[in-house]
Amino acid sequence: MDMASHPLPPYSHPAGVPQRTRWEDLAVHAAEANAFYAPDMLAAAIDHLAADGDVRLIEARDSERLIGLLPVMVRSRHGRLPIGCVGNWVHDHCFFGAPMIRQGHEAAAWRSFLAQLDDAPWARGFLHLEAIDAAGANAAAIEAVCVEQRRGRREIHRYDRAMLRSDLTADAYWESQVRAKKRKELRRLQKRLADLGVVESRLLTDRGDVARWCGEFLALEASGWKGREGTAMGCKPADAAFFRAACAAGFDAGRLHMLRLDLDGRPIAMLVNFRHGAGAFSFKIAIDEEFGRFSPGVLIEIANLHAVQDDPAIGWMDSCAAPDHPMIDSLWAERRTIVQYRIALYGQGMTQFQRAAAFAIANGVESAARLLKGQG
Repeated sequence: MDMASHPLPPYSHPAGVPQRTRWEDLAVHAAEANAFYAPDMLAAAIDHLAADGDVRLIEARDSERLIGLLPVMVRSRHGRLPIGCVGNWVHDHCFFGAPMIRQGHEAAAWRSFLAQLDDAPWARGFLHLEAIDAAGANAAAIEAVCVEQRRGRREIHRYDRAMLRSDLTADAYWESQVRAKKRKELRRLQKRLADLGVVESRLLTDRGDVARWCGEFLALEASGWKGREGTAMGCKPADAAFFRAACAAGFDAGRLHMLRLDLDGRPIAMLVNFRHGAGAFSFKIAIDEEFGRFSPGVLIEIANLHAVQDDPAIGWMDSCAAPDHPMIDSLWAERRTIVQYRIALYGQGMTQFQRAAAFAIANGVESAARLLKGQG
């Protein structure tokens, strides 16, 4: 069981199997889908978003076979508390943090992750996990292993976010989920938009178009409020490079799902999803605010609904949206519960004392804050 701070190809397993091949095999047999930790997106993130030495990849193995992959980083603070800890690596463009674990080896992978963290001299405080599915394979394995090892575990936050999971056709889902008044208003907007020119929705299918579509997406996103606030990916060269690399690698792996809504060939809305396993994750959306009166964000979500429901290979899509999102919550009926956990780490001597103290202090401060807010 080894760890490396920046292990990208041509780094190889001792048995000679290239790392990317091992990651891909793990992703194919994953117990829980996570496009953000699939090889294409993870490698792009490490290449462009990880400072040297910040990110460590903990690999769990059963003999020579990889059964788990957990990207982590050491944090100097835990929320507002000046307490160091280890957290799963959820960067600014990562919206799901479930480690990649091989189906049938969930508990074994988590025993290995925790044992390695217990033994790691650099691992501070406790393990803080965020963006985990409360009903997923990782959550179940974490609970089982913590009970088995009498290891402290505390859920510290949860919220629901929109999800699309239905056997209905797109039209049937639209009619059952969206109010008749809103459907009528959107039909009116579609008609008014069509009066301005040729409206067309397209799905990216040609590898030769990937770079151009990425450039158009970055420009479209930067043209709106994200650009004005400096949060658009195009505002930071590293973010833009990550996006281009992730999209190119995702397309090659068959995981990129990119849509656009054009008016006379000009994109007025674009949407990027990444697939993994039977599901998909809605990554980013960008609109031309000049056409805001036509609700282009909603119109491209209608196109996305049809693209997803018409594709038998996509069983569900996680919106990756913030809780109580006014737009997507009104369009998608299903919900996914996302949680954060604080997990105790063991150790020897002073290390054990420091880790136990950090876990206890964080729990105590949190409990006191809830009591003050009347939530105890």
